[in-house]
Amino acid sequence: MLDIENTKDTPMEFTNIRTVKITSYLLMALAATQALYTLLYIAEVNVPRQLLWGLEGILFSILIAFAGAAMVQAKHCHVGWSAIAFSAVLNVIQVSIGLTMFTPFREAASQNEAMAPLAGAVVALSFMIYNVAKLLLGFAALIFGMAKMTSGAKALGSLTVLVGVVAMLANAILIVFGRDAFLPSPVAGGFGVLATLLLALCLMSIAREDDGKQ
Repeated sequence: MLDIENTKDTPMEFTNIRTVKITSYLLMALAATQALYTLLYIAEVNVPRQLLWGLEGILFSILIAFAGAAMVQAKHCHVGWSAIAFSAVLNVIQVSIGLTMFTPFREAASQNEAMAPLAGAVVALSFMIYNVAKLLLGFAALIFGMAKMTSGAKALGSLTVLVGVVAMLANAILIVFGRDAFLPSPVAGGFGVLATLLLALCLMSIAREDDGKQ
C-alpha cells in the first residue's frame, strides 16, 4: 500500500515500515494518556498535569520526527502524514502553554481581578490550538481510513472514516463558535482521542500488511 522499498531493517535504520509502526505506537500511547486525563478529570480526581502533559510533550515531539519522516518516505497519503506531523507540532505548543502559563496567569488573576480576562484568553488560545490539532488528526483518520477501505479492511476503515469526520466537525464547531458553543468541549476532545486511536490501528494494520509483502 505504501510502496515500500525492500530495505532490510538495521538497528538504526528507520525504514518506512518501522517508521509507520513507531508512529502508530506513539499515537496509541497519546490516546491512552489523553483518555486517562479525561477520566481523572471527570472523576474529579486530582490530575497530575505536570506529569501527564510533560509526558505528552515528549511523545508529541518524537511524533513530529517520525510522522515527518514517514511523510517523505511514503509514496501515498502524504496529506495524511502532513496532518499527523502538524497536529503534533500544534500539540507541543498547546501543552507548552498549559505547563508554563496556566498557573502564573491563574495566580495573577486570583490576586488582581483585572488579570482575569487575560488569563481567560490564555486558556482560550490553548483550547483553540487543541481543537485545531484534533481536527487535523480527524482529517488524518479520514484519509487513512479511506485507504484501509480500498485495501479491503472495510470495517476498520469505515469506522475510522466515520469517527474522523465526526471529530473534524465537532472540533470545527468549537473553532468557529468558541468553547461556549452548543457542543460541549469534552465531546469534541473525546472524538478526537477516539479518532487518534483508530488512526493508530489503521497505521499498524497498514505496516503489518506491507511487512508481509516483503
